[in-house]
Amino acid sequence: MDRSDFYRFHQGEKQLPFDAQEYEARLKILRAHMAEHGIDVCVFTSMHCVAYYCGFLYCSFGRPYALVVSAGECISFSAGIDAAQPWRRGFGDNITYTDWQRDNYWRAIRSVVGTGKTVGFEADHMTLAQKAQMDAFIMPVESVDVSAASMRQRMFKSPAEIALIKAGAQVADTGAYAVREALKVGLREIDIAMAGRDAMELEIAARFPDAEYRDTWMWFQSGPNTDGAHNALTARRVQHGDILSLNSFPMISGYYTALERTMFLEAVDPASLKVWQANVAAHEYGMSLLKPGASCAEVTHKINAFFAERDLLQYRTFGYGHSFGILSHYYGREAGLELREDVDTVLAPGMVISMEPMLTIPQTQAGAGGYREHDILVITEEGHENITRYPFGPDFNVIGG
Repeated sequence: MDRSDFYRFHQGEKQLPFDAQEYEARLKILRAHMAEHGIDVCVFTSMHCVAYYCGFLYCSFGRPYALVVSAGECISFSAGIDAAQPWRRGFGDNITYTDWQRDNYWRAIRSVVGTGKTVGFEADHMTLAQKAQMDAFIMPVESVDVSAASMRQRMFKSPAEIALIKAGAQVADTGAYAVREALKVGLREIDIAMAGRDAMELEIAARFPDAEYRDTWMWFQSGPNTDGAHNALTARRVQHGDILSLNSFPMISGYYTALERTMFLEAVDPASLKVWQANVAAHEYGMSLLKPGASCAEVTHKINAFFAERDLLQYRTFGYGHSFGILSHYYGREAGLELREDVDTVLAPGMVISMEPMLTIPQTQAGAGGYREHDILVITEEGHENITRYPFGPDFNVIGG
């Protein structure tokens, strides 16, 4: 039997997260950067860049994937296990590589790229081993890191992206209300979380009947489990007076949104209430700072001062917010748009960013637990638009009792 190294397997109809014009616009910006810097072809290998430029969100499972963009072509490269799905879900062409011999992935890419070109690649994603393979197979005359330029492009959302992110924020609200309805003494964290997750998945399916559904999840922590923002679910049963952390994370076509809220079950003690109110005040203050012209570092320093005046800064555990768009816990986010002391990016219209202050009080102190609120804001010409609607603070989120 004659087995090919790669082939095209196209069947079904294209079903993209956005229309073709959206991807053409993204590629036009990328190609302008390539032309300006003398880059002949880009070989993208990360989940987020492949998805951003063509719509296909791959599931690696140990296999490499790529998107090759030149002045005239946009071609994804996928493993045989996925059959025609990458073509159906991706803008442009698709080539399937076979696994009957090692390095057919790079042979397939070489068939399009050729050799001796100036090649753009993602230095923050490609491994040393894959970089060596790229050099051996396509022998670039120069390799240029395009990860920062791509990240900068992704920071600015198109109207279509903002519409999708707004829908995601509404789905997150749906999950939070489902948790509020289900919450009662004696339930396990996982029981409560499943109620919110199921509600979000049903809402996504109703809003986006032609989408792929995966990676929507809900974290719900209680008591001592609230101390970390990304602590996994457990079977701990919630108790009267518990501090609770709700985390809605809907995923729509690679676009993740989030809603996080501090809650208490039936009652909140005075020490906890004082910390909670301080964090809510910081949250409101922080949101007021998110407007065009403000730098991420400037916003961070101002919230730091706010907490320091209240002798709470030592309980802050991470930055105050980050970008939204093509991102998830699998493949990260735009590191250049985070509210931290070492990020000097200036906010501008079209950016989408969260405000999410968190304080963790140790178990040895009164008011112990993790307190956090999280809203998503779209930076506009005038200031910002808060697209999160579920209320925050003690007036709404002492549940039951």
